[in-house]
Order: sequence, then structure tokens, then C-alpha cells
Amino acid sequence: MLERKQLKGRTQITFILPEDTPGGPVSVVGDFNHWNPAAHPLASRGDGTRAATVALPANSAHSFRYLAVGDYWFDDEQADSHDGINSRLHT
Repeated sequence: MLERKQLKGRTQITFILPEDTPGGPVSVVGDFNHWNPAAHPLASRGDGTRAATVALPANSAHSFRYLAVGDYWFDDEQADSHDGINSRLHT
């Protein structure tokens, strides 16, 4: 799931997943962090979810995916769109 908050000239995106789906560490990776799995690991929020937040330029589009243990890549079903390979978001 994606949550958005408008800031001056930027959009804050929070990527949210259930705490245990999938199990183990998960990172959000995308063109905004050069596909670096260490850049935005999801952290527990104490409400049964985990999340990572990124501030991106307003009026932009980005590709992203999630990366879990065991080199398991997956998409966000609630993303704005999908391009056949990646999830897409629009700020």
C-alpha cells in the first residue's frame, strides 16, 4: 500500500506492507534509490505493518519493487500502475 503526503515541491511516499508478508526483512527499491536494497528497508511500525518513507519530486513518475529475503522480488498490487516488470507510482 502507498500513502502520500504533499509537501512543498515534493511528495512524501510511505510504502507499507503487513509485518509478516512476506516474512523476514524487506526493502523497497526503485529508480529513486538506484535500486539499492540497503537504502530503504521497511521498519516495523508497531501496528502490524512495516514501512519506509521516501520524499520524491512532485509531478514525477517512478518504478519500484520490493525485495525480500532469498532474492524474492515482488510488486505492490495497489501501485498506480504496472509496466510489465515494475510497479509504478506518480507523485
